[in-house]
Amino acid sequence: MAIPELPNYHALAMLFITVLALYIFRRDDIPLETSSLAVLVILCLIFTVFPFDIAGKHLEPSSLFFGFGHEALVTVCALMIIGHALVRTGALVPVGRSLAKLWKISPTLSLLITLIIAGTLSAFVNNTPIVVLLLPILTSVAIRTHTDTSPMLLPMGLATLVGGMTTTIGTSTNLLVVSVASDMGLPRMGMFDFSLPAIIAASVAIIYLWLVAPKLLPPRSGSLPDTSPRLFSAYLNINEDSSANGKKVSEILKMTDDQMTIESIQRSPDYRNIMPLPDTVLREGDRLHIKDNPEQLKEFESVLQATLFSGAHKVDDDHPLNAEKQKLAEIVVIQASELVGRTLRDVQFAKRYGISVLALHRDGKAMEIGRRSIGNVVIHTGDVLLVQGDAEQVAVLKETQGVLVIDGASDLPYSQKAPMALVVLFFVIGIAAVGILPIAISSICGILVLLITKCLDWSEVSAALNSQVVLIVVASLALGSAMMQTGGAEYIAQLFVALAFDLPPGGIIAALMLMLAVLTNIVSNNAAAVIGTPIAISVATQLQLPVQPFILAVLFGANLSYATPMAYKTNILVMNAGGYQFSDFIRVGLPLIVLMWISLSFLLSWLYL
Repeated sequence: MAIPELPNYHALAMLFITVLALYIFRRDDIPLETSSLAVLVILCLIFTVFPFDIAGKHLEPSSLFFGFGHEALVTVCALMIIGHALVRTGALVPVGRSLAKLWKISPTLSLLITLIIAGTLSAFVNNTPIVVLLLPILTSVAIRTHTDTSPMLLPMGLATLVGGMTTTIGTSTNLLVVSVASDMGLPRMGMFDFSLPAIIAASVAIIYLWLVAPKLLPPRSGSLPDTSPRLFSAYLNINEDSSANGKKVSEILKMTDDQMTIESIQRSPDYRNIMPLPDTVLREGDRLHIKDNPEQLKEFESVLQATLFSGAHKVDDDHPLNAEKQKLAEIVVIQASELVGRTLRDVQFAKRYGISVLALHRDGKAMEIGRRSIGNVVIHTGDVLLVQGDAEQVAVLKETQGVLVIDGASDLPYSQKAPMALVVLFFVIGIAAVGILPIAISSICGILVLLITKCLDWSEVSAALNSQVVLIVVASLALGSAMMQTGGAEYIAQLFVALAFDLPPGGIIAALMLMLAVLTNIVSNNAAAVIGTPIAISVATQLQLPVQPFILAVLFGANLSYATPMAYKTNILVMNAGGYQFSDFIRVGLPLIVLMWISLSFLLSWLYL
């Protein structure tokens, strides 16, 4: 078949912007929100400066804003809020506790059950809270049994992605594909309309993740390498002969090259606490409360010619430093956190929570910064903070909005509102599944119930919303609509058909799915799905074949985000917690993509053609 002629200039512009969008969406140095907004602005400017009219039809630039009120975006946001309620109330904790008990009996069987539960829950709930629920459980199992977390965490994370593609509400990608197809005049798919091929393929994937994937993964050390404390709390007693005696706090800090941080000053004779202000003059008998590693503490003792105490004893060979109740934990920063876009110093993190930050992990690696400099680093969504504090302080942090504590040694939070949150979830899913209400309306009703029953408040509702998701969906919908109306999508479809002309219909479906699978591991899966949907419809129309299998090829292909850690946000969480490397995702994810691609391609041809 001959290569089609080039389309009109507007369609060519849309193709160029599509390539540009896929490139900037992938750039780590440009916030995804900024990239998405830039695409939306460029589209509006093009159709304002260069109006597009074809067959008497004028494309209004303002019509490209339709994504902000699109049913798919409303549903995605509503389900994010409901998922946030499940996390905040601890509604899924009973599942976690039962799994923790089962792991003590049979690890092999427990891994299979964990994968099945993770996949099943992800079919109805955003997979982020599922991963957050299971990470501390599996980490705790590894610590208590002295085994490696590597064979557990990555298979579990991928199982949630596999399960998410089995229903229309399993992922935002599914919702977008179904909604865009409906907007283009196709019958709307029900919640379980494509569950049969998805469940069959998911079953094959679960068996692979259970029996094969753990054997492909080498031993890895998580970003929390051990449970021993790193910092020690101690007191420097200012003696008569101390070089700090009679000096200001600012002066003694310079003597330590600003390496010492004074938590408080205890002043004799009653040892009341006073603030360590820069102009505070130290005198004999003062005790400086400091916290640092043993080497630094001994260095401060020497420089200030003071006496180092731990508790009531002078630090020596008979009375070493004692960390008492200090414990380590990992804190994952999520999009709802006030930390995102700010520094720890800006929010006075250490002072507010009484927690010391030891290290910062980003993209699976510890950042090469000194502990003193961590407070000046701008925090990103997905960053993992290695922190140390009292058990009580870590427990308080668990209740803090916007951070998730991955601490295998402690219990998960559970509140009295948890049953109500679960009832709301079943209500939302149930009435949508039987067709009483569309999922967009039932999910909005669910949020109202959560607010009335005080499972959530408005601050938590706003915190649950992800500006990245909102803007990438809006920009992708606008770009997809512009491509369709200008003929850009039709041209890509003609080009695709010409290249795949010699393939049978099943082969064309397989090629389309493979193209989306490659794309989704490089750029946003939502962008790939929205751009791919009109192309799939055009391909099916030109070939005069049923449209549904081509739509599902896009939906399934855009969900095959297994081969890179940046392909999906939960991949980053798992990468940090398990200490995985990029190669681990390729080692396990590529075979899984091939397995799912072959299974789904066969099933779509068998069931729909």
